[in-house]
Amino acid sequence: MLRLTGHTAWLAPLLIFCFFFTPGCTTEPVETDLLLPVDFANVPDNMILTDFHTDKIEIKIQAAPKLIELVKTQGPRYQADLYTDLAFDPAGDTVPIEPGEYLIPVEKKRIPLQAGIRVLSTTPSYLSVKLEKKIKKSFKIKVPYMGEPASGYRVMDAIAEPSSIELSGPLSLIQSIEELKTKPIDISDVKESFKKKIPLDLEGGTTLSKPEQIIVVSIPVKEVRVLKTIEAVPVRVKNSGIPVSIEPPTITIQVKGPFETLNNNDIMDEIHSFIDLEGLEPGVYARHAFINIPVGLIMTSATPQVFTIKIE
Repeated sequence: MLRLTGHTAWLAPLLIFCFFFTPGCTTEPVETDLLLPVDFANVPDNMILTDFHTDKIEIKIQAAPKLIELVKTQGPRYQADLYTDLAFDPAGDTVPIEPGEYLIPVEKKRIPLQAGIRVLSTTPSYLSVKLEKKIKKSFKIKVPYMGEPASGYRVMDAIAEPSSIELSGPLSLIQSIEELKTKPIDISDVKESFKKKIPLDLEGGTTLSKPEQIIVVSIPVKEVRVLKTIEAVPVRVKNSGIPVSIEPPTITIQVKGPFETLNNNDIMDEIHSFIDLEGLEPGVYARHAFINIPVGLIMTSATPQVFTIKIE
């Protein structure tokens, strides 16, 4: 019998509290639930474990509080060995593992727990597993766009590096992929070519045979060249000090050039037409008109081409 003297009498309330209210101070077993992630080992090389499988099991254990706290900090995982579970039949013979859905019993002996911990139950009692044949296929990479470039600019087809990638995955998934795309690239209001790193837009369960998942994409942007017709441009005369008449008095000009240039009034005001009469005596003449076109523009047509000049 433990006897407390005057010097140790203060320990009595602490011991009573520890015994009745503090789990860590007692060795009496308690029960608790743990959630264990499931790891699947030895998946056949020509198979793939699809998303349709049991990834966690719940176990109820009984142990001393200190052991329970310890196992919680260790984070145990349940190990499922597909070769052992599926390739051996009850008679001990090996059989080939085929694609399909399987139920594998959960075995308490595979739960990695210390001595002194008792497993009372497991939920579920079977692991659901779906294996599918794994295939490889090479795809060219497509780069989708979103948005519109600035007015007068056109975005050409993107150039991806690498231009194609080999995917591996479940047969049903790989066969369902018509083309391999990156995430969309925003081309809103762009006016010049640029490069961008962009990830692939992969379906769930699809893995790459190679580590490249980031694609370097070059996006060519070109300025659009358009046609514009300028009507009734006056035909003026140069080097004449006497009255002159011109028929017709105006010319219609068609020019080709960048969209922005053709919509710049200051540049378009530089377009003008004239006829040089230097050295001509009074009379009637047929002459071509000179047309001044700003740099960067191309004249594609002018109507009329010949003018009648009357010098009094």
